[in-house]
Amino acid sequence: MSEMSSSPLPAPGAPRRAIRELPDELISQIAAGEVVERPASVVRELVDNALDAGATQVNVKLMAGGVRAIVVEDDGLGIPPEELPLALKRHATSKIRSLEELESVATMGFRGEALAAISSVAEMAIATRCEGAPHAHRLEARSGELKIAARSRGTSVEVRELFFSTPARRKFLKTDATELAHCLESVRRHALARPDVGFAVWHEGKLVEQWRAGSSEQRLLDVLGEDFFGSSRAVYAEAGPLRIYGRAGLPEAARSRSDMQYVYVNGRYVRDKLIAHGIRSAYEDQLHGSRQPSYVLFIDIAPDRVDVNVHPTKIEVRFRDGREIHQQVRYAVQDALALSRAQAGEAPAEALASPHAAAAFAAAVPGERPAPGQAPVWFKATAPAEARPEAPRLYSGTPSWRSNTQSSLGLGEVQALYAPERPIPAASSAPAATPLPAPTPLPEGDWPLGRAIAQIQGVYVLAENAQGLVIVDMHAAHERVVYERLKTALGEARIETQPLLIPVTFAATPTEIATAEAQAETLHKLGLDLSPLSSQVLALRSRPALLSGGDVVELARGVLAELAQFDASHAIERAQHEILATMACHGAVRANRQLTLDEMNALLRDMERTERADQCNHGRPTWRQLSLRELDALFLRGR
Repeated sequence: MSEMSSSPLPAPGAPRRAIRELPDELISQIAAGEVVERPASVVRELVDNALDAGATQVNVKLMAGGVRAIVVEDDGLGIPPEELPLALKRHATSKIRSLEELESVATMGFRGEALAAISSVAEMAIATRCEGAPHAHRLEARSGELKIAARSRGTSVEVRELFFSTPARRKFLKTDATELAHCLESVRRHALARPDVGFAVWHEGKLVEQWRAGSSEQRLLDVLGEDFFGSSRAVYAEAGPLRIYGRAGLPEAARSRSDMQYVYVNGRYVRDKLIAHGIRSAYEDQLHGSRQPSYVLFIDIAPDRVDVNVHPTKIEVRFRDGREIHQQVRYAVQDALALSRAQAGEAPAEALASPHAAAAFAAAVPGERPAPGQAPVWFKATAPAEARPEAPRLYSGTPSWRSNTQSSLGLGEVQALYAPERPIPAASSAPAATPLPAPTPLPEGDWPLGRAIAQIQGVYVLAENAQGLVIVDMHAAHERVVYERLKTALGEARIETQPLLIPVTFAATPTEIATAEAQAETLHKLGLDLSPLSSQVLALRSRPALLSGGDVVELARGVLAELAQFDASHAIERAQHEILATMACHGAVRANRQLTLDEMNALLRDMERTERADQCNHGRPTWRQLSLRELDALFLRGR
């Protein structure tokens, strides 16, 4: 019987329990569970308050990874002594006053929950002094005692023995080293967004991290390192009230983990699936396997067009027009990555990552986020962005090589687009090798990939440039060249529709039915005639002629899912590109084919004109640079 009574669920036939209001202390602890999850949560909330107070220096002091003690000191405006007791009450804040201000929040904090939530699960004290005040005041949260203290202008918040009143929650915390790492990451996120503020983190009396106030460029180098700076590309795009800027890591510098991905909306670090999907889609055809890109992306948008009041931790946001944000982010990153290193005139990544990497870039710009119409120098794009076409505008011309056999996919339309001036010969009449035209003579200094000098085992092309030796995987490189030409031709062509003799029907969810009805016009533009037969069945009456060999039901479901959340054309485009990638692989020059020097040089010139030529369609590198210093090291020259 005692076991039954200890169960959290009432026993059958037990009397009904009356509805009562919860005690304020219990309410505070329930709310604290959403705001305060671990020491890093406390650090994030207190640093938010310090930045809102106009601090120029924030010091974070930790004991036992923040479990024993957290002290956050700032030199901000301070809190008047008469407002100190009010600061510890729930939903008491100086940040907002009305619903209108809530709908256009411009501060890091605004809920008025953090201090109250922290004080309910830990021992807390606040010492603060305003400008011109004769001395500071210190308030003990537990006792409510207010007394005179000594400190300069600003505020210090001391949090000790986190979760002392809820030992069960304290057991779920990790080791001190793990909690310290989370606290450091929390401060690092703030430091990236505010280069005008200095940050210092102390643990057990030792300085573990320090970032001095300075320029945006220097802060990026200090926080993420020269390796990231040297192997990333500037991102900048502006569309009306929306501005996107930052740096996106090159595909070749992708990582096995997603631990170097930072997105900020109006200076606030967020984790948003919609933005992450847009960035990831910009790396399609360029990342190998499950590698994760690195990036720091800032999105400035009118505060009334984004809702930050979505989650107590303020790490999630909701956009008024999420689809526009997704597309703009995708295109901004895609534009930044479009130029290959040879086109952008960049040095090899290993050279950019040298200790003198910063000197290779323009002078740093100090201060806060850029004013409208401007961007920090280290954010500015390599080349001015043009009006976006449906596909990259590449140079036109006859492909340097042709496949000896037709593609097994049987897509005559794409093959015609690939070489509209003449058909691809059948296998029986194909020549053994299509002769390559000699490249147009160029000044030697204009050849980023150098001049071909030899071929190894029919697989690699060796070339010499100003930096040293270039090694090219000729199949992978030509595969990318052919693939980009196919995409260009496809983007310039109209999507032709193929009617189905017998409509294909399939069971659909209510969301798919509603999307098909609401987006019928968009579906027609994509070559899909999709309409409801009943409240649970959709009928497909036509499909894109280019995708005649695929699973139309799976295609339709994919497009509807993309249309409901992201950009509808992305699903069609991805399916098309998969087929084009296969065709490019079949159409590219094969290994073990002996090339003349003119043919090798023609490939190098094609690569220099082609966007994304640094990786093949599967994300593998197409060329590598060996500098003279590396070659000297191989032979111990100068030692």
